[in-house]
Amino acid sequence: MTKITLDAREMEHPIPLQLALGHLQKMGQEEYLYMIHRKKPIPLIELAKEKEFLYLVKQDTQEVWHILIAKNQNIKLEELVDV
Repeated sequence: MTKITLDAREMEHPIPLQLALGHLQKMGQEEYLYMIHRKKPIPLIELAKEKEFLYLVKQDTQEVWHILIAKNQNIKLEELVDV
């Protein structure tokens, strides 16, 4: 399983969404996107739902959001989150 990391905490809108979408378009079955963000990226989550991607969204104790997205429905994202 290959992790594609995108730390968007210091990025301004719409750059995180653009970068994430670029990764999702090229993503293979054995890859997943791990995005770290200062806020919940609702547009990205909605797009992941529409495209039928598997996703997991968690907020840690420092109010940082961890978003994991994969094409492969058999990946256990709960085991891959670093929260």
